[in-house]
Amino acid sequence: MMYGGGAFWHVNLTKPKDSPKLTRALLVRILSFLLPYWRQGLVILVCLAVGSVIGLLPPLMMRGVIDDALPHGDSRLLFLLVAGMIGFPLLGGLINVLQSYFNNYIGQRIMMDLRNYLYQHLTTLSLRFFTNTKTGEIMSRLNNDVGGVQDTVTGALISIVSNLFMLASTLVLIFKMNWQLSVLAIGILPLFILPTRRVGRIRHDIARDTQRRYAELTAFMEETLNISGYLLMKIFTRDSAQLAKFRAKNQEIFDLSMRRSVVGRWFFMMMQTIGSIGPALIYLAGGLLVIRGQLTIGTIVAFVALLSRLYGPAAQLASVHVDFMSALALFNRLFEYMDLQPEIADQPGAATLGDVRGQISFADVSFAYRADIPALRGVSFEVEPGQLAALVGPSGAGKTTITYLVPRFYDPTTGVVRIDGRDLRELTQHSIREAIGVVTQETFLFHASLRDNLLYARDDASDEEMVAACQAANIHDFITALPEGYDTVVGERGYRLSGGEKQRVAIARVILKDPRILVMDEATSSLDSHSEALIQAALQPLLRGRTSIVIAHRLSTILAADVILVVDHGQLVERGTHQELLALGGLYARLYEQQFKPRHRGAPSALPPLGEPVSV
Repeated sequence: MMYGGGAFWHVNLTKPKDSPKLTRALLVRILSFLLPYWRQGLVILVCLAVGSVIGLLPPLMMRGVIDDALPHGDSRLLFLLVAGMIGFPLLGGLINVLQSYFNNYIGQRIMMDLRNYLYQHLTTLSLRFFTNTKTGEIMSRLNNDVGGVQDTVTGALISIVSNLFMLASTLVLIFKMNWQLSVLAIGILPLFILPTRRVGRIRHDIARDTQRRYAELTAFMEETLNISGYLLMKIFTRDSAQLAKFRAKNQEIFDLSMRRSVVGRWFFMMMQTIGSIGPALIYLAGGLLVIRGQLTIGTIVAFVALLSRLYGPAAQLASVHVDFMSALALFNRLFEYMDLQPEIADQPGAATLGDVRGQISFADVSFAYRADIPALRGVSFEVEPGQLAALVGPSGAGKTTITYLVPRFYDPTTGVVRIDGRDLRELTQHSIREAIGVVTQETFLFHASLRDNLLYARDDASDEEMVAACQAANIHDFITALPEGYDTVVGERGYRLSGGEKQRVAIARVILKDPRILVMDEATSSLDSHSEALIQAALQPLLRGRTSIVIAHRLSTILAADVILVVDHGQLVERGTHQELLALGGLYARLYEQQFKPRHRGAPSALPPLGEPVSV
């Protein structure tokens, strides 16, 4: 078959390499999400049982019309039977509405529970997980995969129970009516089951690949349609190339969807063809029995009407099996995330940090993001309470890694990081991070109001405290000059504000938190001198009285530092004050000569010279 785009689909019935496996443990795990809603499930079971019995009555009434009411001219019986043929389906429909309500209630609640659990679990994972995983992939699992699971809960599981009830009740009735015709009807049932297993495996693999492609497409859209990705695309005029990539990924999803549709259509066509054989054989065999006087015409008509309740559920069970095996791919993707163990976790009985003096020490600390590439090697230093420590060194030396270890975003591979003499691994993460304020190099603001972004540090802060923090950060006057003041929405990632304004908001946010320890990447080289002067003034109240570890980019911070830690190739190569390190004549002195000294002589600005500055 040929479809738009020139793609060709065929049904490959060879055994896939990765067959789905419904183990007892997996089934128990899936059913565990249903357990809290067993009461609603019980109502559904009652509705299904009653509905199955009611569904048997119209064919029996049809037999009564043909065999009793019409031959005997009993108009009263005819009216009663016809009324029953109308009334009982109506009652069954009302019961089905009730069952459908609880069915959807359970499905929606399970979706909510899965999203809550998965989101909560993701928040416990380490920074390494988020640096190695695309945001779009995470979003796809939270949205697409969880949404697909609902179809299994509200569709597949309920359909299995419903069709089992219908099959059982129908089998009992048709055997009571005529066992010979029942045996003939049942003999066709295996034809509904044979192709199910192989088709289920094929659709499982296609569903798994489709979800993977959806995740890739979501990640691609998240990267290219956010503000940073959009600007990059426009700057480098990559519109056409990005569109081509998007179309290619979208085409892959289309191809997989068509493959799944073709497999399903061929399968269900076979089911319909097989389903038409039964009534024909029943009319043939039943007709012969009527001719011999061994069966009534009404019984044949009722029997054929009941076949839809025999073959329909059999076909549904076959297709439900196919859909359920497809849904296993979604459950496995969700459980794959749920089974990820947090790299950073509190030890049993972990203590709280309590009152913080702010003493920080690294004792022979080594760390590697990858086992074959060490980021830190044998780093040891101490920062006393209230001291300012400036981290200096070439780009990629390990400065940022040191700042990641202080709030315990990572644990050292070897060695110990301590606050007030206590190993961070023996303390709760919450108490550690409550005592630490972090100002990152790339300021992040939510797409919300300035008030919401500021109160993210302390949602119980009063307006007076918020204003005081903004005044200390030299941003209050700017905010009040805006038409909506503190209720101004800053836009996606704060892009309605300039770089300096965002950094001052971030500084105000940390001042509002009032941490005892400050970790900061002081990135101001891209700002104009006025914005830098405002930020430098804002930093004074932020740094005052706190233990601070700052990746220093300006000379004023270095001169104010109580200790300068010079890092190179993951090692602490020098330490001391500005004058001590200059006198030493080592790496720091060379960095100072290259970046700061020319500007320091001519002007006090800390901006690096033009050309290719060495980042410190």
